[in-house]
Amino acid sequence: MAYTFAEKALARAAHLPEAHAGAIVDAQPDVILSHDNTAAIYRLFRQLGVEKVKHPERLCITLDHAVPAPTTQHAQNHAEVRRFVAEQGVRHFFEAGRGICHQVLSEEALVLPGQLILGADSHTTHFGWLGAFGAGVGRSEVAALWATGELWLRVPESIRINLTGKLPFGVTAKDFCLKLIGDLGQDGGLYAAVEFHGDGIAALSLESRMVIPNMMAEFGAKTAYLPPDEAVFHYLAERRTRRGEPISVEALRAMALYPDPDANYLAEYTYDASQLQPMVACPHRVDNVVPLSQVRGTRVHQAFLGTCTNGRLEDLAAACEVIRGKRVASGTRLIVIPASSEVMREATRLGYITELLEAGAMIGVPGCGPCMGNHMGVPAVGEVTISSANRNFRGRMGTRESEIYLASPAVVAASAVAGYIADPRDVV
Repeated sequence: MAYTFAEKALARAAHLPEAHAGAIVDAQPDVILSHDNTAAIYRLFRQLGVEKVKHPERLCITLDHAVPAPTTQHAQNHAEVRRFVAEQGVRHFFEAGRGICHQVLSEEALVLPGQLILGADSHTTHFGWLGAFGAGVGRSEVAALWATGELWLRVPESIRINLTGKLPFGVTAKDFCLKLIGDLGQDGGLYAAVEFHGDGIAALSLESRMVIPNMMAEFGAKTAYLPPDEAVFHYLAERRTRRGEPISVEALRAMALYPDPDANYLAEYTYDASQLQPMVACPHRVDNVVPLSQVRGTRVHQAFLGTCTNGRLEDLAAACEVIRGKRVASGTRLIVIPASSEVMREATRLGYITELLEAGAMIGVPGCGPCMGNHMGVPAVGEVTISSANRNFRGRMGTRESEIYLASPAVVAASAVAGYIADPRDVV
């Protein structure tokens, strides 16, 4: 038999010799993720009549979705999370300001190739960049995971995406994702395991690779996967050593799972990276995607650079390349929120934060910021935001009567400078 990555990963997590698409397995995740919603999950957990988490060492908890707390209720939730962490002896807890859960767990090397991570956040697909099976589940499922250490999952069918060649100047992994979702629809990967292969994937930087499985949550995917290579193994080995839990490249290589060459796929698609161009998702659907040229000139009131999709150092560097020596346009505001404190520190050291401030940008506390409409950038009625985030449905940023366009960090920066949607290749 030949197996896909998803079939191999869930067989391993369920301690089975094999698993096939469509089968139901009782999987035991290596990592269980939650964030500010931990407080709500804890209430569900107590309803189960259980006092202690079965595997507290597997829990990873961040405060990131509303930091600093914008309301008394948010502050109360944070306080409850801190109490839960102390009571249960949760070792991997990251306070407000450390950053967005997916970025932080990646930086801390808490997820390894071939592992299963289940999280109370839809973008847990993010960890596919490490060759892990990452999937979002509901709060009640996480409560059950805390209590029992396992959860039944249906093994998903797989879709194979091949990317060949190299991206042209000014075109990014975000553009590739928007093109894919625009072509196949926001439900094109519904409950599928989406595998990415090809020399076009291998040519991407690690930070660019992170964008792809993250965005697949918007494709409806259950999980997404990029084959881990030596760059991934060395990244993880270095970071595990740095935090005092060393693991060798050889051990990581042995953990990695790869699909068999003749594995069965639901569908297969191939894209030539050299033929891609900057893309923009227009209101109010992530699959309402057009080439940037079709919306160039659209008035922009707010530009937002950040989120778990595009708030990394590479993204801030791309924005600085565009904005250097310029100013944010009158009547437009630019909000920049690094994805983590590590990104913030390095961006400060390299001078990116100073450049952005001098251009007129506002810098926010590492975290999710205005992405889900809590605070730190809620738009006014009738305003247009261009964002490097992953979602643009009506009301996503807190105001139903506003519009959100999605684009790459360079396009966001160019649009902030111009005051309208602009091509960074025309601004640099």
